[in-house]
Order: sequence, then structure tokens, then C-alpha cells
Amino acid sequence: MTARRPCPPVPGPLEDYAARFDGLFFSLAQRRGFREYLTGLPAPRERNKTITCLAGAEPVAGAGIPGVQRLQFFLSESPWEAEQVNDRRLELLREEPATAPHDGGVIVIDDSGDRKDGMATAHVGRQWLGRYGKTDNGIVTVTTVWTDGRVYYPLHTTPYTPAHHFTPGPHRSGLPHETAAAAALAARGKEAGFGCRAVVADCACSVGDDWYLALRAAGLAYVVALKPHRGTWARTDQPHTPIEAAHALTWKDAKRPGDWTPVERHFRDGHTETWWAADARLGGYGPDSPCRLVVATTDPAGLPEKATWYLATNLPHPDAPHAATSPHPPADLVEIVRLYGLRPWIEQSYKQIKDELGWADFQVRSDRAIRRHQILVNCAFSFCWDQWFTPPGPLDTTAPDPRPDEGPERGTHTVPPAPTSPLAQGLTSHPFPAHPRRHPQSMVASMDGQRPTRRTPGSDRRGHHRTRH
Repeated sequence: MTARRPCPPVPGPLEDYAARFDGLFFSLAQRRGFREYLTGLPAPRERNKTITCLAGAEPVAGAGIPGVQRLQFFLSESPWEAEQVNDRRLELLREEPATAPHDGGVIVIDDSGDRKDGMATAHVGRQWLGRYGKTDNGIVTVTTVWTDGRVYYPLHTTPYTPAHHFTPGPHRSGLPHETAAAAALAARGKEAGFGCRAVVADCACSVGDDWYLALRAAGLAYVVALKPHRGTWARTDQPHTPIEAAHALTWKDAKRPGDWTPVERHFRDGHTETWWAADARLGGYGPDSPCRLVVATTDPAGLPEKATWYLATNLPHPDAPHAATSPHPPADLVEIVRLYGLRPWIEQSYKQIKDELGWADFQVRSDRAIRRHQILVNCAFSFCWDQWFTPPGPLDTTAPDPRPDEGPERGTHTVPPAPTSPLAQGLTSHPFPAHPRRHPQSMVASMDGQRPTRRTPGSDRRGHHRTRH
């Protein structure tokens, strides 16, 4: 057997990270394609990160140049296993002490919807897009994220296929909802070694009992939000919805809270808020039941819509009769509120994955190419964490500028100096070609926001120019 040909290294710390994946690619072209793709994804963006953008070519005129075609073949046709690449990425996260999972974190489940035109692309169709709050033509991907409030990173992803992509027939009458795929991903994350205190999800996942049954079958604890007006069977004189059960709890004022318990929430920016939580009774829910209904709010009297959580959990009450025999440790109200309070960190991860790393910018049609693009985006995200926890070293003065004799693709902006502080000021305000000596610190620093933010608008809502932060 001939010796393996060495791959031309990419400048900067990305080479050390990419070299850890070399054993998964059997050809020089694959190893080079992996490096070129990861080099383009974290670059400051001025336009959508299509393959022409990653290769530094013109959007239309440069589609046929060798560099673009090489990346296109690597993404769509080259015989490498995307799941093996993702498994190696997760292995590296487990090995790093700063990102290693522990039992105090949570696995957050969510579905990510993005607009896409046409009907020929795999998984694309007219369906509910939670990001936009309406039904539209697009692609929905179920994702899982592990977080403990300090670090957060994606685990697994799987696109959800709408019913119209299947051939009609009686054997397709009961297509699984995306929540079934979400429960399977949560179990897969636990099997991969990412322990957690509970699986957390918003009310979009609590549409049926199959969701809870799948989590219980996998041996997972959960804290899932319920819709406030979701009805359940009960006697006529008893509450029938979570909001009715919350109003049935006694409350007078902060000095005489009745059934409510004060819970102090601590946020990453240093401020604290006092919330109120209580165990409510609704149908089969109750503090003594296998499944509890926990209500958390800022105002027990008014129950404001945007500051009230209705949570279903199988974590037993500390005083419940079955607490000693339950497979999950008991959890008080403070713990329940803390666990669900970690759910918005998946929104923070969307901020970097969607806006900076080009999650939905792919221009491929096959299922395999779409899944590969998503896994490569997750690799770029994990590379940023790898650099965040790596002690800074001397600058690589031998690394040449990517385009020393050319200006930016558009406009007359000048290249700003290398960052000297952990803040990423000006990272996207003035787009410029990425330089391997100065870029990773800025990109990673932009991920260290004070606390989770709402999902930012998509490219169709930003207009011609990108929103400047």
C-alpha cells in the first residue's frame, strides 16, 4: 500500500482541528475539500454562503471554475460518511474538559424552519415554519443542543420530510410527526455519552402522548412546556386546561403567597429576577403523580402570557410517595425552573449557526448533500468553541493574506486590524476576506453573548443589506 499523500495545510488553528478528522477521509481530495469548506464557513459574510461564496468565486459567473466544482463534488458526490464526521466532532467535545458534558446540563430539542423555494429539493415543501410563525414553503430540521448555561453546542440534526414527498397509499397514512424524530434524537444524544438532567422542549413538542411515551421508553427525564389552553379530561367542577389549573391555586400577595413558592432566577449578565412557581393539579397531573404540572410566572395574580410557563415533567416531587423508587432523582420547584430556563440557549446557537455560518444557504437538492452541509456547519461551530478554550499563542506571521492584491468583494471598505480584545467589534459591520491569523478569536467572541436572544430575522426579512449588530 502506498503512503498517504499529505494534504496542503490551511493556515492558522483550523489545520490542527481539521487534522483530527483526516482518518475519516480516504483520499486527498476529500481531506482538502473538508478544509476548504470549513475555511469558508466562519468567514465574515457579505452574501449567502453558497459554494461559490465559500470558494471565493462570483455567484453566477464563477460557478464553473474548478474550485467551485471541487467543493460541489465533495458535498454531493464524494463517498464519505457524514455521521462518522459528526461522531468524531462529538468525541472531541467530550474529550475537552471545558466542553465535556455532565449530568447537570440539559438536552434541548427544537425544530428549525427556513424558507426554500421549489418542490424538487429533498424535505422542502409547504409546512409550518416556527421561525416565521406561519405555514410557508421551506425545510424543517429537528435539532438537539446540549447546554448547561455556560457552553452550548449542537448534537444531532435530522430534516423532517413532509407527507407529500411520499407516494400516496394506505401504508403512508400515519406519517410520524417531527416530535417522534425529536424523541429519537434525544435518546441518541444520551447514547452518545451526553448525559443530562432532563430533556427540555417548548410547547410545540407537546402535541401528543407519543412524545412522552417515547421519552419514557428511552429512560429520559423531561421538562416540556404545555400550551395554556390545551384541554384534558376532568370532572365538571375541576380545571380542564393548564391555565385554569393555575388560576385554581391560592394567592393573595408576596407576603401571603399561598400555594406559590418564590424562585430566584440568575441570568448570565448578572441580574436576578424573582419568579413564583407551584405544583398544580389537572386531570392526571399532580405533585403525587408520575407526571407533574409545574406553573412558573412573574405574577401569580395576572399570569402574563409571555412570562408564564406551564411545564409537564416526570421528575418526581421530593415528597412524592414514588420519589424513592423513581429512576430519576427528585426535583424541587427551583430545579424545574432552572432546567426549563436553559431552553432559550438553543435560540442563541441559532444566532451563530444561521446568521454567521450559513445554515440555510445551501444550494443542493439531495438529502445526502443537505445533511452533509448541516454537519459541516456544526463542525465549524464546534471549531469556534475549540479555539475559545485554547490558550492564545503567537500570531502566524508567515500566513499570507487570502487576497493580498485585491480589495473586498463589494464596496471600498478597508480591512480592519487584528482584534486585540475578546470583543468582536466590527466583525460584520465591514465585511472583509477572512484572515487565518486574526479571524477565529473574533468569530468565537461573537458567540459569547450576555444571554440568549430571540431568533434573528432571515435573509428575506433583512432586505438587501445585512443587519448590522
